[in-house]
Amino acid sequence: MTVGDGHEAPDALRVTLLGTGRPKPQPGRTGPAAMVEAAGKYFVFDCGRCTLQRLEEAGVPMGELRYLFLTHLHSDHIVGIPDFWLTPWIFGRGNEPLRVWGPAGTRRMMSKLAEAFEFDIHLRRDVDERLDPGGVEVIAEDIEQGLVHEEDGLRITVFDVDHAPIKPAFGYRIDYKGRSAVLSGDTRYSDNLIEFSRGVDLLVHEVAAAPPAELQRSERLAHVIGHHTSPEEAASVFSQVKPKVAAFTHVVSYGIERGEIVERTKAGYSGKLVMGEDLMRFEITDEVTVVPPHC
Repeated sequence: MTVGDGHEAPDALRVTLLGTGRPKPQPGRTGPAAMVEAAGKYFVFDCGRCTLQRLEEAGVPMGELRYLFLTHLHSDHIVGIPDFWLTPWIFGRGNEPLRVWGPAGTRRMMSKLAEAFEFDIHLRRDVDERLDPGGVEVIAEDIEQGLVHEEDGLRITVFDVDHAPIKPAFGYRIDYKGRSAVLSGDTRYSDNLIEFSRGVDLLVHEVAAAPPAELQRSERLAHVIGHHTSPEEAASVFSQVKPKVAAFTHVVSYGIERGEIVERTKAGYSGKLVMGEDLMRFEITDEVTVVPPHC
């Protein structure tokens, strides 16, 4: 792992953490979302709070936002979808539809969003701005484990993870020109994730932690934390996968500092580990370069 200065290799697989926070609003950390750049296109994974703002900060042209993949349908992972869908239509998507892949229920959710925004769509398409009708169309697919998208040497594979009782819940593996990244989505310790992550260059994984006393006091908090992966469990996952770089995102912490989460993980894992930040970027070539935010 190296720390970069923002200069990009032209054929790199790039992963940008758009939002690394938890459901509760946090200054400096927006809702769960990540972006992958490959084959001259932008692929967004999850669409939490303020995703479009982060994409604007990252310099992504709104007209290029045409691909969205969802890990599951928890509200904190999808509340940004109307903005991600409609605003680029207003400012540049032209006649290209938005394509959305996700677990069972995704297609129905997108159709209901079209109903919810039918007044705005009708006004902008048919009465006022006369925007291209093709740009507000949505092609949504309910998917299952397996290869879900392939073009120009890029392969996106979805796999099941364990976020029960939320089912299905997915992680994604992205392969491009011999480089690879995995995005865990929300999950407990998952053997299936480990299998799909073998040989990966970058593993971006969620993490959750709270003091034992707090877990004993609050049954609800213990229940929530139990849906996720502890630092010690993450260490086990990373030790088995052996990525070139592991990174934390969607940090669900209650009364635990991020530095302590890293320390607890590194007690059982000796590889390269970074605490993800909003707009942190990873350039994957023969090695993985970490580009800090705003470089």
